[in-house]
Amino acid sequence: MAGESVKVGENPDGSSRYRERFGRYYEDFEVGATYEHRPGRTISETDNTWFTLLTMNQHPIHFDAEYAKHSEFGKPLVVSTLTLSMLVGMSVSDTSQKAIANLGWEKITLPKPVFAGDTLYGESTVLAKRESKSRPDQGIVTIKTTGKNQRGEVVCEFERTMLVMRRGNLLEEKAGY
Repeated sequence: MAGESVKVGENPDGSSRYRERFGRYYEDFEVGATYEHRPGRTISETDNTWFTLLTMNQHPIHFDAEYAKHSEFGKPLVVSTLTLSMLVGMSVSDTSQKAIANLGWEKITLPKPVFAGDTLYGESTVLAKRESKSRPDQGIVTIKTTGKNQRGEVVCEFERTMLVMRRGNLLEEKAGY
């Protein structure tokens, strides 16, 4: 379900034409199912520096090695919102590629620090799903995403609720997807 090709027509020579599609419709989610998100992503010092600049996070613990050397961590920390953003991004093809909107994030925890050079891996478990009462072509899905580093240590967890299109929703057809 995360990635498939569907036949969309024929080429002028009569051969078949396919379009790659990703994501899960509301009906494809199963409460209790866990999706492992691959590939992992190694965070670089450049990733961390650019993210601090983009988000205007000016805390020196993230980009001043001399300052960070004197902290309990001994080196710069990766910005926690970068860790969160990467894990959300990793989960898109499995969980929210067909989402209409994110409805909220809850219970965000960051039990271990992340440093440049760490590799993140993520997985999401479906906690709940229900049909939308006001939007018959959409449903509401809640997942818990867990991010681990290369040592298998949990570095971030959060719950996310999304409004997801059901089969028959015309958005993709209208957009040529």
